[in-house]
Amino acid sequence: MAERIRTVVADDHYLVREGTRRLLETSGEVAVVAAVGDADDLLDAVRRLRPDVVVTDIRMPGGQWRQGFEGIDAAHRVRADHPDVGVVVLSQFSDALFAFELFKHGTEGYAYLLKDRVGDLDELLGAIRAVASGGSVIDPKVVEGLLARHDVRGQREALTARERDVLREMAHGLSNSAIARALHLSISSVEKNVNAIFTKLGLENSGDVHRRVAAVLAYLGPDPS
Repeated sequence: MAERIRTVVADDHYLVREGTRRLLETSGEVAVVAAVGDADDLLDAVRRLRPDVVVTDIRMPGGQWRQGFEGIDAAHRVRADHPDVGVVVLSQFSDALFAFELFKHGTEGYAYLLKDRVGDLDELLGAIRAVASGGSVIDPKVVEGLLARHDVRGQREALTARERDVLREMAHGLSNSAIARALHLSISSVEKNVNAIFTKLGLENSGDVHRRVAAVLAYLGPDPS
């Protein structure tokens, strides 16, 4: 039996925290080694227990943190002090600015998911697996919002519906073979769409999954102005 992913869960709401803990434990893939209620306790638990992954709410009480960004600031501290620990941030905000705040120092080992994904065990486990191996994930709804904004600005050649589907899965940290399974396509079809996406976005293609996420986010990110 494969070793379970040792995980710390952080959320200031007891019912959400315990619900997330129980959901993850039932998967058989995750061992929740601690469940804490604020950012300070989160850092202490990571220091003491050295988990593989942290799953944290974006907002939690804590005096030393920026209000409303406690989970993101704690995520950055965790990755700075323990670069082998992946972090999944759960947020109620689909505004991409929060996601870019999380990814501002790089995408490797980070995931940004909307909180309604907690009820979808496969989605949450996929993000945990990704960050545990140094990958990265951004919620497909956030990517769709970014795409819509760029459509309005008219800054790139429009992607086809299929290319949008593939791009969402790319941003979710999936490899070409995983995208093929998710969308019921052949690998060659996925590769063709991926190449078209990078050509239209004016980006360099890469087989490294988290670098592909970073490239797409860099292109779709906020304007420097």
